[in-house]
Amino acid sequence: MLTIPPKVTPRAFERLAEIGASAQGKALRVAVEGGGCSGFQYEIDLDDAKDDDLTLTGSGETVVIDAVSLPFLADAVIDFTEELIGARFVINNPNATSSCGCGTSFSM
Repeated sequence: MLTIPPKVTPRAFERLAEIGASAQGKALRVAVEGGGCSGFQYEIDLDDAKDDDLTLTGSGETVVIDAVSLPFLADAVIDFTEELIGARFVINNPNATSSCGCGTSFSM
């Protein structure tokens, strides 16, 4: 089975550049963990890249995804949004069958 890797929008890479992630030697780590109100939740943090991570690069910035999380994020889009409730990185995941209002928890 072919897993289509996630995509990162130019806006997400631009935000990483604004916060100086690569200047700090960090990458944006996107991971999926058990928990949250819908069964799974996204963990998004600045972290060091590891040898077995999938690495996505653009605009001199890096997004990394660990091998365990990758199947849950197949064909997803990692974006950055600014709304009235605040600015944040968001995951548009076609594999999620439902999600909660906070946008960080989902089920498959």
